[in-house]
Amino acid sequence: MRPAPAIAAVVVVSYALGSIPTAVLVARRRAVDIRAVGDRNPGFWNSMVSFGFRGAAPVLVGDALKGVAAAALGTVAQHQVGGDRWWLPYVAGLAAMVGHAWPVFAGFRGGRCVLTFLGAWVVINPIELLACLGVCLALYAVLRRFPPAARVGVFSLPVVQAFADPRAHVAMTGVLMSLIGLRFWQAHRAGHGSHVT
Repeated sequence: MRPAPAIAAVVVVSYALGSIPTAVLVARRRAVDIRAVGDRNPGFWNSMVSFGFRGAAPVLVGDALKGVAAAALGTVAQHQVGGDRWWLPYVAGLAAMVGHAWPVFAGFRGGRCVLTFLGAWVVINPIELLACLGVCLALYAVLRRFPPAARVGVFSLPVVQAFADPRAHVAMTGVLMSLIGLRFWQAHRAGHGSHVT
């Protein structure tokens, strides 16, 4: 398999996967535009506030699976094209996150990418992800507030990773997390709140 076409295909397919507007589709079944209620973010947290956990569960699963599928596709391509292309699952995850943030299937009005990012990490390094989940749960036990605990848990990932992975891997994680930071900043600037996903 030729590397350039394979990598291009991974990016395009991953972006398309990320562009599936899970929250918008779930809300549409209830005749609601999720981007017009609550904090206007088409993600899990706003869906949960609007519809309850059970109603928002498909958003939780769907948004995470977009990251899982994209990173898995990147991993398969990494083995197919050969060479030291360890970064392909990261690039695929990033493409899915870009799709989630600016979805072609939903007028380029998307969410903040957190669950899609975490889904990609299920494939990239589930052990490190579990360590960060432990940080999140420990902080939640102290604060009894989920949003700040979740943020600390997510943003502790590169710190945990720095103890085990090469610096280039940590830097790539930083690139992915910069997109999350950008999306939170954009939401804050637009006055749409700062929930988790």
